[in-house]
Amino acid sequence: MNETIVTYFAKFEWYKSLVKALTETFGFNAEPLLVFLFFFLASFIVVNVMALVGGLGTYAERKISADLQMRMGPNRVGPYGLIQFLADGVKFIMKEGIIPKSADTFLFTLAPILCLVGVLGSLTVVPYSSGFILSDLDIGLFFLIGISSLVGLGIFLGGYASNSKWAMLGGMRAAAQIISYEIPVVISALSCVLLAGGLSFTTLIEAQTGFPQGWFIFHNPFTFIGFFVFFVGGLAETNRAPFDLPEAESELVSGYHTEYSGMRFAFFALAEYIEVFVVAGVAVALFLGGYNVPFGLGGDGILGQFLQLGAFFSKTLVLYYVVIWFRWTLPRLRVDHLMTLCWKYLTPIAIFNLIGTGFWLYGFEGKSLFELLFKSGAAATGGGH
Repeated sequence: MNETIVTYFAKFEWYKSLVKALTETFGFNAEPLLVFLFFFLASFIVVNVMALVGGLGTYAERKISADLQMRMGPNRVGPYGLIQFLADGVKFIMKEGIIPKSADTFLFTLAPILCLVGVLGSLTVVPYSSGFILSDLDIGLFFLIGISSLVGLGIFLGGYASNSKWAMLGGMRAAAQIISYEIPVVISALSCVLLAGGLSFTTLIEAQTGFPQGWFIFHNPFTFIGFFVFFVGGLAETNRAPFDLPEAESELVSGYHTEYSGMRFAFFALAEYIEVFVVAGVAVALFLGGYNVPFGLGGDGILGQFLQLGAFFSKTLVLYYVVIWFRWTLPRLRVDHLMTLCWKYLTPIAIFNLIGTGFWLYGFEGKSLFELLFKSGAAATGGGH
């Protein structure tokens, strides 16, 4: 496919008229310039919206945790403390960025940048609506898996470059954890690839028509279990509780970012909250119908696109809330229990689900559980008459 947001706009007459007018004005083919400007504007909007999501994620975390613990939470800066994250951002900008004397200065600075680049790179293939995808690659899922691995590399480098025992232990834990949980996450995602017949996110979402019986989570028992394997693995990959061993403050002070301050620390924090959104968004795209609107209300028009954006963000934010809820509900796992859960339980279950999905496709010709139940019920009713 290799479609972009520009492909969507190119369908409209006003776009063609604009290209024609600019070509006549400048005396050369202005379409490449217009494509660049549209893509730049779309990228600018996505990056800034995701930065806003990351900032509001910190606010949501503090407000939800306060509610669960019967406290007030942020309530000073702005109405209901809503712009507290902006005050925190200004504070980080104004703080001095201290680099330990014994640290590797280059790697120490590079680590948080790698984390942020890995997360922002993942956003290029996340499908917000049928017309708002920065780049719908044919290998979109593999691209996302590959570029998101920069986050794990950045975390490990941050721990290594700090030349601190606590940071190094946190970085080693993060590397082991992210590499381990990548396996059940990818295998669970491959079950959806089998059902859709492609790695493009548009292909994956368009194969999930119908509400909610068309979603892959309800396609068969194997994908139903696969969703929970993917979600739990995603929690571990983002170092969220109860899998936050790399930054366990009760053991490692602050883990891999113990020595960080100022904007370098802010980059780590922002990358974490945006990554949670990305994992939730990918789970929605793979298992929960993505941007598909109930009852087929979404379409190619402007209103349809807004409905699709609303559907995608609504589902994603529900999972985002669940992630925060888990943090303030479940206790942190022990390191050995963390690895046991991955290698003894999640990975075998994911492999079993993948094989089971393959047999389901072969045995039932790709039909979902709902189709089989309703058709058999209709046949039985017809036979009775």
